[in-house]
Amino acid sequence: MTGRMGVYLCSGCGIGDAVSLEGLAKLATTELKAAVCRTHPFLCGDEGLALIREDLASGAIEAPVIAACSPRVKTDRFCFPPGEAPERVNLREQVAWCHAPNDDDTQMLAEDSLRMAVARLGKLSPSQPLAEAVSRKILVVGGGITGITAALEGAAAGYEVLLVEKEAQLGGFLGGVKKLYPTGTPYTQEEQGGLAEKIRAVSANPRVTVLCSTRVVQTEGQPGMFDVTLENRHCSTHRVGAIVMATGWRAYDPTRLGALGYGLPDVVTNVEIEKMAAAGTIVRPSDGRAVRSVLFLQCAGSRDPEHLNYCSSVCCMTTLKQIGYFREQDADCQVFVLYRDMVTPGPYEMYYQKVQNHPLNFFMKGGVTGVRRDDEGRLLVSADSSLIGARIELVVDLVVLATGMVPNSADNEALLSLREAKKSLERNPTDKQRQEAVAVVEQLGSLEGSQVLNLAYRQGPDLPILRDGFPDSHFVCFPYETRRTGIYAAGAVRAPMDAALAGGDAAGAMLKAIQSIQLATRGQAVHPRVGDDSYPIFSLQRCTQCKRCTVECPFGAIDEDEKGTPKLNPYRCRRCGICMGACPERIISFHNYSVDMIAAMVKAIEVPDETEEKPRVLIFACENDAYPALDQAGARRATYDASVRIVPLRCLGSMNIVWIADALSRGMDGVLLLGCRFGDDYQCHFIRGSELANRRLENVKDTLERLQLEPERVQMVQLAIDNYDSIPALIDDFAARIRALGPNPYKGF
Repeated sequence: MTGRMGVYLCSGCGIGDAVSLEGLAKLATTELKAAVCRTHPFLCGDEGLALIREDLASGAIEAPVIAACSPRVKTDRFCFPPGEAPERVNLREQVAWCHAPNDDDTQMLAEDSLRMAVARLGKLSPSQPLAEAVSRKILVVGGGITGITAALEGAAAGYEVLLVEKEAQLGGFLGGVKKLYPTGTPYTQEEQGGLAEKIRAVSANPRVTVLCSTRVVQTEGQPGMFDVTLENRHCSTHRVGAIVMATGWRAYDPTRLGALGYGLPDVVTNVEIEKMAAAGTIVRPSDGRAVRSVLFLQCAGSRDPEHLNYCSSVCCMTTLKQIGYFREQDADCQVFVLYRDMVTPGPYEMYYQKVQNHPLNFFMKGGVTGVRRDDEGRLLVSADSSLIGARIELVVDLVVLATGMVPNSADNEALLSLREAKKSLERNPTDKQRQEAVAVVEQLGSLEGSQVLNLAYRQGPDLPILRDGFPDSHFVCFPYETRRTGIYAAGAVRAPMDAALAGGDAAGAMLKAIQSIQLATRGQAVHPRVGDDSYPIFSLQRCTQCKRCTVECPFGAIDEDEKGTPKLNPYRCRRCGICMGACPERIISFHNYSVDMIAAMVKAIEVPDETEEKPRVLIFACENDAYPALDQAGARRATYDASVRIVPLRCLGSMNIVWIADALSRGMDGVLLLGCRFGDDYQCHFIRGSELANRRLENVKDTLERLQLEPERVQMVQLAIDNYDSIPALIDDFAARIRALGPNPYKGF
């Protein structure tokens, strides 16, 4: 941006009491060449906003710089017409509220903050929004309760929906269920489900096209422009704008549960019992005789690090329902339930109490130690009872294993095995462990293939999964999101859930799909940078085809042509900037975010010479966790060392190491990187950005050696948004170490 700039200083919220606004105004008009500089006690009020709007309307300025509160707040107030978005200077949370008032160091921090904002503004260029034709049709894959509900919700919102089911009819797992456990008051009576009515409704809806006995052969393209090839006796290609994957679940492989007796003739799973009940009468598989006694073993493979780490959420309620099946067949049937915990949340507790109160239903807390057949062909189960603290033995006709749910997203077990093997290789284990890991990798090859969507993406045809095999994008912040923009998971394929929850989940995923289409229509990004209409720009004439951008992009936005040159799919991009940080040639930039822009902000900082004994510490802070945590620290009036200068980054993964080299060579005394937590329990909004930044720091060591500087001058810290209380000590400790090291010898050069 090279036009006229206006600087607007707010004196409210204690800012005017902490810093000299006259000094900032002088800086703005002399050094920074602002065309207009105004001070107001309440900039976010109607009168303050009117000042800015009048200057914009008159042509006195082309871009406002608002020095007031954090750019994370008052966004609805400081909102101006497109092309006139304000640059924000955080004088309240990160200057006035966390540093000594009327202090020289505080004033210098305020002045540097203004310089950095103006430098950033100077590197902005007008974005060129994408404007390609976008399809408003939505593909729903999976014809169970989740898929049917999603299709009906999309149609109700006015969208055309294509509902695809691989089986010959709709219904999914629920179509073969005899009854559902209660989902409404008084929560004591089983239900028939009402699935038939939903199937009739979706089949008759004019906005929904139902295709059964159909599989997805290939999915290519990007949000708004997915080209999906379907196979139903012959292949056909359909253009859709977004995809909801509602492919449901399958039971955990019971053959892995030999320790619980599976493999013996009269040890069955809860899924097998459901099929028996739906077909007619439940009998002993070994001889077809009536079942007079039955034992349900809960958490069969669930909540077990050797099998499924998670609770499958439906097993306990399903057991309570299936007890009713046996009770219908034989009022005198003896029922035992051996559990670790009974999970019946909320009003489901009423159903649990009803079943528990039956005099022939016995619930025991404990664990199985053995299952075998006795001489009469009945099952003898040994268990440790936690309640009575003793070993017990039960003789029953039938044992039912309450097996857990595994998502129908891909060959998850093979994918997880491959991932664990690759992690084993990365950890550089012993020779024997390495050989075992290599054998697994070689056996599974480069398996990334999905059995569902078959994505034509550079990073493979599968939806990336979390640690337990679910194709989600983030544990906390972005439900329904997957790491493939415009594709949303719903129902049991996203997380273990029952039919009641799956209906709400379907509606949520469909709303996400609709939002994706609406934003694609405007050429804008989805979460977490909703509404950003910029996108990466590649100067391909300098590209060396190193492929780092295509490999490291967390959302698969970049493919490659036959020569290995990056090929951007802009509608897949979520504007994290990780590709920008990955590129060693620095050929990737955004209109509103670039290597040059951050470098200009760093260069704008005034670095005192060594005689002044005023160190400067540069903080690169992730805007998703670290920057809000810094704001929260300020809001709580926590004080910390005023030597720091904070540069927000979209993601720490967008950090280019040239910024660190520039900062140190200009005389900055230390660089502190504040990024999201990473690992299996990651919080990074951009999946692996913080982890990638940590890896890139290895290259910084070479820079420090070349500059003959101590490695302690650069540090990275993982920080969650709720760690604001640890920020003052964290910064003060780092600043103290920098002071102990002494001034950067490059000061003054």
